[in-house]
Amino acid sequence: MAAAGARATPEDLHPALWRASQVGRQRGDTVPSGFDELDAALPGGGWPAGVLTELLLPHPGIGEIRLLAPALAGVQQRGVMLFDPPALPFGWALHACGLDLQQIYVVQSRAALRGPARGLLPAADVLWALEQSLKCGQLGAVLAWLPARLPADALRRLQLAAQAHEGPAFLLRDESQRGKPSPAPLRLLLRPGGPDELKVRLLKRRGPPLARPLVLGLPPVLSPPAREKALRSPAEGIAATPAARHAAERR
Repeated sequence: MAAAGARATPEDLHPALWRASQVGRQRGDTVPSGFDELDAALPGGGWPAGVLTELLLPHPGIGEIRLLAPALAGVQQRGVMLFDPPALPFGWALHACGLDLQQIYVVQSRAALRGPARGLLPAADVLWALEQSLKCGQLGAVLAWLPARLPADALRRLQLAAQAHEGPAFLLRDESQRGKPSPAPLRLLLRPGGPDELKVRLLKRRGPPLARPLVLGLPPVLSPPAREKALRSPAEGIAATPAARHAAERR
């Protein structure tokens, strides 16, 4: 028995243990992201269930929905709830991403409906609804756009509630929150990477940090002429990457 115990590795002792040089294992289920390179960098090989995943971005509309669409499509049979999205969802675009509009539910706070009042005060009503939705454990996925100012214990309460949630739970926040502590075990910084590309930097995960951000190719939304213009004139839009410029030159 002593010899058998000596051969045991830290990973065998408890699923929450991992070596600092390795990517930690996800204790619960995961949902494939649809991007092989991203799955390889995420603990458990996909978006984790039962915990919060925080996505930080400079402004909405840089490709975050296209990033999440493959995972959402995989769990949408149980429903996908959007809390305080920055704009009303565009049905045609969601359908083009493989999402069933009949399975998407939108919850808006009173502050969001007032427009200019959004973000000035914490939306206690939508935070309560979000917490209850996570606790029910019946949804496929949850996406919430949270204001910068939150009650001190809001994120911790959401993290505790997410433990009963059997799917991924995404919090989308402004990148100005990057330096503030968060109980979310997975935090990613999203930046535009080029026409139909997204840069993803892992700020926090169970494992060592990545030396460089991932550059993911998103499902294209630009027409060929618009893409050519974006590649030729990066100053007018998103800066083109060298690989994209090379591809355009070959065409």
